[in-house]
Amino acid sequence: MPSVSADAPLLASLAERDLAALAHPYTNLATHRRAGPLVITRGEGVRVFDEAGKEYIEGLAGLWCTALGFSEPRLAEAAARGMSRLPFYHSFGGKAPQPTIELAERLIAISPVPMSKVLFANSGSEANDTAVKLVWYYNNALGRPEKKKILSRKRAYHGVTVATASLTGLPANHRDFDLPIDGILHADCPHHWRFADEGESEEDFASRMADNLERLIVREGPDTIAAMFAEPVMGAGGVIVPPASYFAKIQPILKRYDILLIADEVICGFGRTGNRWGSDTFGIRPDMLTCAKALSSGYIPISALLISEPIWQAMIAESEKIGVFGHGYTYSGHPVAAEVALETLRIYEERDIVGHVRQMAPVLQDGLRAPADHPLVGEARGVGLIGALALVADKATKQPFPPARGVGAFVSKRAEAHGLIVRVIGGDIVAFSPPLIIEAADIAQILARIGRALDDTLGWLRDDK
Repeated sequence: MPSVSADAPLLASLAERDLAALAHPYTNLATHRRAGPLVITRGEGVRVFDEAGKEYIEGLAGLWCTALGFSEPRLAEAAARGMSRLPFYHSFGGKAPQPTIELAERLIAISPVPMSKVLFANSGSEANDTAVKLVWYYNNALGRPEKKKILSRKRAYHGVTVATASLTGLPANHRDFDLPIDGILHADCPHHWRFADEGESEEDFASRMADNLERLIVREGPDTIAAMFAEPVMGAGGVIVPPASYFAKIQPILKRYDILLIADEVICGFGRTGNRWGSDTFGIRPDMLTCAKALSSGYIPISALLISEPIWQAMIAESEKIGVFGHGYTYSGHPVAAEVALETLRIYEERDIVGHVRQMAPVLQDGLRAPADHPLVGEARGVGLIGALALVADKATKQPFPPARGVGAFVSKRAEAHGLIVRVIGGDIVAFSPPLIIEAADIAQILARIGRALDDTLGWLRDDK
């Protein structure tokens, strides 16, 4: 693999004796790539095991979702109970399964702001896609056929359906899919470390982000913009925590121009940020809210869209005019999924999972910031039990590695070799989002194993040089 000049400041910062101690057998990424997938056969607590019996700590809770770990018997029992009682029923034609009604009522009761109704789906993508449809339906009901554009943000992630992949602000999710569709606008990514001007404080940066958002709205025409989607913490886009006062500054702008705010809580909901909702953590007051993943601890597919009373009333009026509400999924509010979700919510309350996250959050966050002086780490960031390490070729300039270099992929493979599964996302960002039941000793193991993976990678870069 050819050398890259950006590695020079990175490697020059190390003493020769340190480099010698980091030698390892990998001299190029190609020899490290696996021919096939890592086959996982079982799980226990915060760990999973492959077909050879090797143990791994699941540092991302699967895909940000397995909050209660991989062996919670009460959820298996809830699924069996639901399957034996009512294996399927729908929510069409004035009918609904009993556990689905109970789950809707429970979600309304714990919502961060007053909500009116719940529409169920099977994934975060579907929940967000449904929100898009309702935004359009709502404005048609109000006689505003031109108010249809939807705001998202660069580096946002909202799903992979045609509409939600368009909202997603990641080029790889658009390229060669003929996306985004018309009517989707992407505002600035509010990542202070990456995009702030020199010497610009978080407050000033947040003000600039808000000013830019308002300019975008005015330029496009406020009467054409219907809604804005926002994750409290931008997860798959890089675990980007909003700068101080960001949501406090943008929400009045949205209100001023009558633009709905939709909180995408698919990753942040149910305790991940140290509160039940990311909206609680960052003072967000949404008109709609989507959730999934930890709603069932990832044990069974289910998602939900919570809507406010004004949106519900508009839906009623428009549906009466048309004669039907022409939306729904076969598996919306599936009774077995609803049983599992209800049991998940009970466990969160009984075991005070949010309180446990608050206890464990400093252990993870302080631990992630410990290697901040590592030559490969440009920024450590996070909140609650979600965090990330941004890898850079040059710490002083924040210059990333060329994507073809595969540095993040190498870190991920070395982490696996040391018994840790993490997820590397765009721009060589190593993401962490362990099960919410994790204990301090397991967090210490995560930190030790990622530390060894970083050292291995540094040695590989030295050898490749």
